[in-house]
Amino acid sequence: MDLATQLRHQLIAQSLPPPSQPLLESLVAARSPPPPLPSLVATARTRLLACDLSSGSGSGGGGSSSSSGSSVVDPSQLWPFPPGIGDVHVQEAALGRDTHVQVVDIENLSLSRWEQIEELEAIERGETTRGRRVIRVADDQAGGPAGVSASASASASASQNATHRLVLQDCKGASLYALEAERIPAVGVGSISIGCKMRLRAGTPVARGTLLLTPENCLLLGGKVDAWHDAWVAGRMARLKEAVGAAGPGSQGPGNHGPGNHGPGNHGPGNHGPS
Repeated sequence: MDLATQLRHQLIAQSLPPPSQPLLESLVAARSPPPPLPSLVATARTRLLACDLSSGSGSGGGGSSSSSGSSVVDPSQLWPFPPGIGDVHVQEAALGRDTHVQVVDIENLSLSRWEQIEELEAIERGETTRGRRVIRVADDQAGGPAGVSASASASASASQNATHRLVLQDCKGASLYALEAERIPAVGVGSISIGCKMRLRAGTPVARGTLLLTPENCLLLGGKVDAWHDAWVAGRMARLKEAVGAAGPGSQGPGNHGPGNHGPGNHGPGNHGPS
């Protein structure tokens, strides 16, 4: 078995988005002799978790790759959301296949607007809380499992009582709301970044256009798209402050829950891809 094939098998075994052949070949040929396989896997993982799954998605879902497709992922092996899955008039549905998605918005529904602003300001300072203590959190550049677990364990957003709503985007740029039906400890505003990759397992339920996430049907892979995340933090902060200013300091309800207030380029369901 050649090195590129071994590399592909290692990445697929980790449930990562399927790598493109050009990516595999470029990594293997970058040095002579090539780096050890574990080093190649780590490099490829970083590239896959930092890419935009929807860029150059081509036909997707088992079709032939587009000539203008992404140079990182193999669009022919990525599966989009099923047609009509986001219809709010359909009471119950489910994903028919394992589906890779990326996070384009996240909100802690358990916090008031003021608390959400304080949370984002702490994240910008590189701080978060554990109980009553303020701690410093290092930025996770690699987006790997160690970074995800370290951030998640330290994040106030990952408290057991929190409920998060996300907007998830598939390989074709279609977006769906997703809600924690059961608490997923690694999910939190301070523990995952915009552009974070997930793998939703076949059978994940959808109720009136909203994915219902549990630890059993959602595999968090990590990652980050820097430009998206920075734009999301700035845009989210501005919208929250505007809402607080309009409502006054007495407003305590969780705010800005409607479509159209979702990260860079307004990633609500029905909006397709970063602007």
